[in-house]
Amino acid sequence: MSPVSRREGMPIYNQLRVLRAERGLSRVALAELVEVHPQTIGAIERGDYFPSLDLAFRFSDVFELPVEAIFSRQPFAPLSAQLYKKEERT
Repeated sequence: MSPVSRREGMPIYNQLRVLRAERGLSRVALAELVEVHPQTIGAIERGDYFPSLDLAFRFSDVFELPVEAIFSRQPFAPLSAQLYKKEERT
């Protein structure tokens, strides 16, 4: 098994689909920016493939975000939940 393939019990969650949508990027456009095949983007978004450290840093460069904002071992909270919590505090 490849070290970057899906591993049971050790998921890597990601925000790629959300970040692409925010920036109006297609899978093809993002794939060109990080120099991978568009199918790789889909596999990472689905959690079927985990990116190498080098590829994670390329995503970080493209989105101008730290790697931890894109990938995590813990599920990301829905953006709507984050927004509603902020509104309740104000």
